[in-house]
Amino acid sequence: MSRAVVIGAGIGGLTAGIALRRRGWDVTVLERAPTLEVVGAGLAVAPNALRVLDALGVGDRVRSQSALQGTAGIRRPDGSWITRTDAGRARARFGDDVIVMHRAMLVDALVAALPPEALRLGLAASDVDPESGSVVTAEGTLAADLVVAADGLRSSVRGKLLPGFPGPVHTGVTSWRIVVSHPGGTLEIAESWGGGKVFGIAELGDGRVYCYATAPAPAGATAAGSAGATAAAPVGGTAAGSAGGAAAGSAGEKAELLRHFAGWHDPIPALIRSAPEVTRTDIRCLDEPLPTLHSGKVALLGDAAHAMTPNLGQGACQAIEDAAVLAASVPDLSRYTASRLPRVTMVAKESRRIGRLAGLDNPLAEWARNTAMSLAGRLGPDLILRQMDPVMNWRPPT
Repeated sequence: MSRAVVIGAGIGGLTAGIALRRRGWDVTVLERAPTLEVVGAGLAVAPNALRVLDALGVGDRVRSQSALQGTAGIRRPDGSWITRTDAGRARARFGDDVIVMHRAMLVDALVAALPPEALRLGLAASDVDPESGSVVTAEGTLAADLVVAADGLRSSVRGKLLPGFPGPVHTGVTSWRIVVSHPGGTLEIAESWGGGKVFGIAELGDGRVYCYATAPAPAGATAAGSAGATAAAPVGGTAAGSAGGAAAGSAGEKAELLRHFAGWHDPIPALIRSAPEVTRTDIRCLDEPLPTLHSGKVALLGDAAHAMTPNLGQGACQAIEDAAVLAASVPDLSRYTASRLPRVTMVAKESRRIGRLAGLDNPLAEWARNTAMSLAGRLGPDLILRQMDPVMNWRPPT
């Protein structure tokens, strides 16, 4: 039986472990953290990723979480709509819902699909040899026919495979994330754009609401006024994702978040005030596509391969896609690179483009953007959705 070692028990690493096991591989997933403490809060699982999870037997559990319902779209800070569509139209176009769920729920669903002995917590990989496939740990060296490097944004394995290649860059934007109790009534599911800032609202399936916000800021800035680079994560575990960085003091960050958004439309200020905890991270990404996603017996996956901005909500979805294609490609990793590199490059560039569009901070440029988007929505309700066809209509290999 062929043996695979997966480095990192994030969403991509866990999905790869499941997919490879279903293909008959003996799999060990290494995670340097002693427990699976989840970085982040909410995420979207789009139809392209749901098709993979269906094939792995996890789709129904994910669908038990909340799906986007009713109207969704983009608003101005005063609450007026720039563009909007009905979630039912998206479902009809793409064949499935977009599931919004807490990241911990997805991790739990994936862990449940792996046998307990396949997951090794508290065990880091200190070195990897791409030619032999050996993985060095504190407990000895593991021999593998395949090593899957799913060790996050600051992947040490990527650094070893591609020394000198540009690492993650700061996008000039910081982000905040909160999870709060549902305030009652009907919530409009939307992103609000204005003055270079974004505030997003989405309902989770457990009576809570996930909110995220972004604003321009220098790298490492916090409410306390400090700045500095975040240290690289060691081999053998997952780092913070494409919105990489360390969480700052929650009380100070709540005040900072209110400073940015107190004058925006309801219920944004009330949601912020109700937050028990605020997490802040800088948004970083790999701005230049890698020349390859593999070397020898090692394949890069997820943020280690293509860390992208969160503007399309596709970071986790692309990692899930990676896992399906990798399992279908082995042992020929050149097939994996040939299949995945053009697609993830396209998705990452589109996500970056939308981030720049949302972050416009010039009144004339904002007016032109909003006018064009509003006109497009009136001319064809499905025009915005149609632009997502290349992303959402992807199907896993059979």
